[in-house]
Amino acid sequence: MTPIVFGFVTCAAVLHASWNAVLRGGSDRLWSMTLMMTAIVCVTSFTTVFISWPNAASWPYVVASAAIHTLYNVSLIRTYRSGDLGQTYPISRGSSPVLVTVGAAVFAQETITFLSAIGILLVSGGIMSLAFQRERVRADFLPAALVTGVLIGAYTVVDGIGVRLANDSLAYSNAMFLLWSVTMPIIYFALRRRAPAYTGAQTVTALMGGVVSILAYGIVIWAMKFGEMGVVSALRETSVIYAAMIGRLFLNEELTVRRIASCLAIVSGVACLAV
Repeated sequence: MTPIVFGFVTCAAVLHASWNAVLRGGSDRLWSMTLMMTAIVCVTSFTTVFISWPNAASWPYVVASAAIHTLYNVSLIRTYRSGDLGQTYPISRGSSPVLVTVGAAVFAQETITFLSAIGILLVSGGIMSLAFQRERVRADFLPAALVTGVLIGAYTVVDGIGVRLANDSLAYSNAMFLLWSVTMPIIYFALRRRAPAYTGAQTVTALMGGVVSILAYGIVIWAMKFGEMGVVSALRETSVIYAAMIGRLFLNEELTVRRIASCLAIVSGVACLAV
């Protein structure tokens, strides 16, 4: 992986943690997610005028990714109903780099170096340890958090293969985001008849979270054209470090010495991936 790609994926990790904090901090997470998806619909509908469609070979992956992302949205909301961001987020994200690495090996015949494998294990291990450092993990959100991790691994591998078939990461990303984002408003209004009473600031924050999520994952899709999926996934999941910082600064969540030690393990893994 080149330094440029490495740097962009690191930036994507910061952006990814930010929009997850927006979702976690919202008073009605289903509505916050719906607003985020509405923003994505608006942006991608506009950019479709200027961006071509991806190659036909990539369309099965576009559709599959959109479907998996929809399931991911629902699972993510369920995950955040209990537990703080610093605990639920690592469970959801920690397992995905290993799952992506295995999936890429099976479905894309992708191989990685021994040092990269060590780096991925350090990142995943450090992330997972963040969730088990204080009180016992509550059983009511653990299944949803683990399912979310599987879905993350699934859509990452699907998008990694799809973008390589598309030959145009921007076209692939725009088509996938457009197809995915239209589902959430439909789901919301199928479940509820009215929107909650959000303030203007809450609404704008959620909408901006949707725009940030486009940038965050769009960078990841672009990076998978040039680097191994497992390595890109592990770098993206360093967002838990920034999520812990955001949780401490803005959501009044505790950042303990043990969490800092886990973050150092993650940084060590990133160092292995950077070599």
